[in-house]
Amino acid sequence: MANAKQAVQSSRKGLFARFLDMIEVVGNKLPHPVTIFVLFSIAVAIISHIAAAAGVSVEFNMVDRTTNEVKLTTVQAISLLNADGIRYMFSKAVANFTGFAPLGTVLVAMLGVGVAEGTGLIQALLRKLVLSTPKRLITAVVVFAGVMSNIASDAGYVVLVPLGAIVFLSFGRHPLAGLAAAFAGVSGGFSANLLIGTVDPLLGGISTEAAKLVSPGYAVAPTANWYFMIVSTFLITILGTWITEKIVEPRLGEYKGNEKVDLHDLTAAEKKGLRAALISIVLFAVLIALLVVPANGILRDPQKGTIMGHSPFMDGLVPIIMLFFLVPGAAYGIFAGTIKNDKDVASAMGKAMASMGGYLVLAFAAAQFVAYFAYTNLGTILAVKGAAFLKATGMTGFPLIIGFILVSAFINLFIGSASAKWAIMAPVFVPMLMQLGYSPEFTQVAYRIGDSSTNIISPLMSYFAVIIAFAQKYDKETGIGTLISTMLPYSIIFLVGWTILLVIWSFFGLPIGPGAGMYLPM
Repeated sequence: MANAKQAVQSSRKGLFARFLDMIEVVGNKLPHPVTIFVLFSIAVAIISHIAAAAGVSVEFNMVDRTTNEVKLTTVQAISLLNADGIRYMFSKAVANFTGFAPLGTVLVAMLGVGVAEGTGLIQALLRKLVLSTPKRLITAVVVFAGVMSNIASDAGYVVLVPLGAIVFLSFGRHPLAGLAAAFAGVSGGFSANLLIGTVDPLLGGISTEAAKLVSPGYAVAPTANWYFMIVSTFLITILGTWITEKIVEPRLGEYKGNEKVDLHDLTAAEKKGLRAALISIVLFAVLIALLVVPANGILRDPQKGTIMGHSPFMDGLVPIIMLFFLVPGAAYGIFAGTIKNDKDVASAMGKAMASMGGYLVLAFAAAQFVAYFAYTNLGTILAVKGAAFLKATGMTGFPLIIGFILVSAFINLFIGSASAKWAIMAPVFVPMLMQLGYSPEFTQVAYRIGDSSTNIISPLMSYFAVIIAFAQKYDKETGIGTLISTMLPYSIIFLVGWTILLVIWSFFGLPIGPGAGMYLPM
């Protein structure tokens, strides 16, 4: 009987593994990722022209993200193949590239990371980590750190994802499994956190305006989903750890690449350098705190005195992250003897930039595709049509909530920005679910589940090309198929597990945030 059960389990595992292998093989038989993004751009141009010629348009209520007012908006498909569209493609090619959100973030942060890596600081820290951390905890630490990184906006994509690969490699494990674990935490668990992040007040403001369509005095606080997201942090960490160790890593097998991490004990010079790095980072943290913590801090919003939102601190996170690596990297190099003069620092920065050549080519193609999709309004039209379809089904209760989560997850494949999607969907679903007795806070938390879960399998996600470039360091054959097949188990299980958590939460009628219940007060 036991053998029969094991055979069935083996068959099931084999079926799922074969499914993932098929996705990888089909995906990787496609052309180079750069070529794929070019083909996607051509497809968008053709589809946009057909849609514009057919007069495809949508009319809907939308929250203006600048004024937070609800406005009736009409959006029409715009062709890329008429005179204006062709002018746009030629005149905006450079602007699309330089304005591509991940580009500046990655390159500026890599200046600091390059110094920390070039001087030997990162390698020394990793050896220290390997020698002092129990092996069984490292996966959970990587996933948890990824989830928590969204408090610093997009920093996790640039810092933690490649670091996850290096950490796993230093433990003798497959680096792509570490990369996947970090990416799953950073992007798949984007909404979860133990703290209130930048996305909370943004979504809360949009939900407030959508709720006013039914109840003019209603306000959704930035802390509206806090309790649920605290529990979600641990859920995503547990699920991410299990998926990495039971599905992803066994499927990847043993790493046979050329990248290695030296695991010898720290030398006296290295220990001296680490002490200097620690002192320098503490002093740097104190300096930043002095600029942020006081009520009149220089890096607070000059008008509102706030830290979150568009304050100099949040807008300046990228250079702060760069200095967070550059300062201790330089301090380590000076005291460990790996830096002799300023030329060594500049050389380390130059080497970091040289390693990004392949990414720059990929980013140029990806930037055009993302910009074309936005210009043609195809993403907005898909979002509105999807919302209208769900509303037209006439579902109520939890079937409607689950349908809403699935529609959010599907639309997320085409529109990466959480606030852009919510600005379109909130005026439809917040009032609709309020009529059924559900609070705007509950609708918002259901949206966030769908919005996060499919980030990691969408080529339209801004940092998707970045992750492929990081992965190709360890396996040059890595393509879109490899990444999607590796991340798909996370996406499916996060979506299912997170939805089950919401159902359980609803069953017990727990508050989802301070003063925020699931249902509207009678």
